[in-house]
Amino acid sequence: MSITALDGKRFAEMVIQGANHLGANAKMVDALNVFPVPDGDTGTNMNLSMTSGAKEVKNNVQEHIGKVGIALSKGLLMGARGNSGVILSQLFRGFSKAIETKATISSKEFAQALESGVETAYKAVMKPVEGTILTVAKDSAKRGVQASQKSNDIIEIMEEVLKEAKASLKRTPDLLPVLKEVGVVDSGGQGLVFVYEGFLAELKGEQLPDSPQSYPSMDEMVNAEHHKSVQSHMNTEDIVFGYCTEFMVKFEDAKLAKHPFDEQVYRNDLSKLGDSLLVIADDEVVKVHIHSEQPGDCLSYGQKYGSLINIKIENMRQQHSNIVGETHTPLVSDKPQVPKEQQEYGIVTVSMGSGIAKLFKSIGAHAVIEGGQTMNPSTEDIVKAVKEVNAKKVFILPNNKNIIMAAQQAADVSDEEIYVIPSKTVPQGLSALLAFNPAGDVATNEASMTEAMQHVKTGQITFAVRDTQIDGLEIEKDDFMGIAEGKIVVKNKDRVKVAEDLLSKMLDDDSEILTIIYGEDVYEDEVNNLVTYVEEHFPDLEVELHDGKQPLYSFIFAIE
Repeated sequence: MSITALDGKRFAEMVIQGANHLGANAKMVDALNVFPVPDGDTGTNMNLSMTSGAKEVKNNVQEHIGKVGIALSKGLLMGARGNSGVILSQLFRGFSKAIETKATISSKEFAQALESGVETAYKAVMKPVEGTILTVAKDSAKRGVQASQKSNDIIEIMEEVLKEAKASLKRTPDLLPVLKEVGVVDSGGQGLVFVYEGFLAELKGEQLPDSPQSYPSMDEMVNAEHHKSVQSHMNTEDIVFGYCTEFMVKFEDAKLAKHPFDEQVYRNDLSKLGDSLLVIADDEVVKVHIHSEQPGDCLSYGQKYGSLINIKIENMRQQHSNIVGETHTPLVSDKPQVPKEQQEYGIVTVSMGSGIAKLFKSIGAHAVIEGGQTMNPSTEDIVKAVKEVNAKKVFILPNNKNIIMAAQQAADVSDEEIYVIPSKTVPQGLSALLAFNPAGDVATNEASMTEAMQHVKTGQITFAVRDTQIDGLEIEKDDFMGIAEGKIVVKNKDRVKVAEDLLSKMLDDDSEILTIIYGEDVYEDEVNNLVTYVEEHFPDLEVELHDGKQPLYSFIFAIE
């Protein structure tokens, strides 16, 4: 059996079986997390994202593969959750873009589309890190292109793609030290392998089991690292280019005749002129946001394609210097209500726990999305919350490193004016929100909110979901662990003892305020004992207590 041309109906079935196979094994991917904290949700995020794509495909099954690809891209884009889900959506966004005009595709076109997906996904991550799903996708796509030079059978191409994806997955520990230390591989890459296994099975007319895939032994079991590696290497607050430049180009037929518009070429050309680039285009206009040292060059380039409209250029360095020494008064309301008339600013934040949600609302948040560890909101969830806020400009505080990319993607696809403040923890989000000034402009608020996050340290107490050894610590299942700025530094069977040890490591002479947010499973005497410890050992420290009612984390500490 061989397949030399792939149409929309067969591709739709590939997508559906790929999604089903990933779904059947999602819990396995979740469980295979290098860190023992209860946040192994890579499989869940990828599954929900892929399921959203498959659902859209089911509603648009047709012979034309390009149109099926457009449906897949749309479904994935809106359903993307977490970093792994966003990257998966970008892989198939690029794939679908490459085939959107084609009724059927050949083996070479299939392989080239996989490679186009890789290019799109790499561009979606500001500083791509090797040893992740990106590497697995890149290596397997490259192998597919090589195989397509020798064979016109799409089944053979997919076999080679899957073979190399598995081989690349096994090599990921050689690329990321944290993976090698624990002896595991990347979870997102494993999720992609499951999708590709479903693709190949459908091409060969086989049906994969609905039950989770099993491995012969623990030594052969594929372990995984949650995508903290990609996010921990991103440094979005570094501003290299001084002028925030925004404009739109309204296409004109005469100019397009001389300069045919290609979104990828347009994006590539502009990327040479600055960073923080965002390009969104449809048949009538293209919208650009870029930080550049030569905003005039950006405008001149855009003008090749049509008329410039909605131009805005701001000197970010000047704005930043103007806020030094300024004090800000946060917007405070006991029960913030979204006004019927559109307001100037809106704040959307993400949190777990009704107490933390109440705390965010008390200092100015207009909408709080329930989410965080193990339950990342989708791109669509964030877009809906932004619309409900009913504001001209909306700031998003993700408060979790695995939600930042979904928030950024929501900003890309939404018609609203959205600004993402890349908060990775609840304390960072609270600190950023307190720095918000409703009387300030966007650039001033972005700078002050981002800066405020740098002045708060985050500590967390949670429990181990498995035995492991990491960072020199032997951790047993159900141990309590103290995490300082994302690193596990202490562990003990006694929860309060862990909290005390963590604070002793994090507090110093410069510490002035300690905010303790205790979770839903914490007893009153535990809180009292911890406060007594702090008062005895750090008498000059100001202590604030909040009942966060959050799951998973017994205590969250904000230290300023």
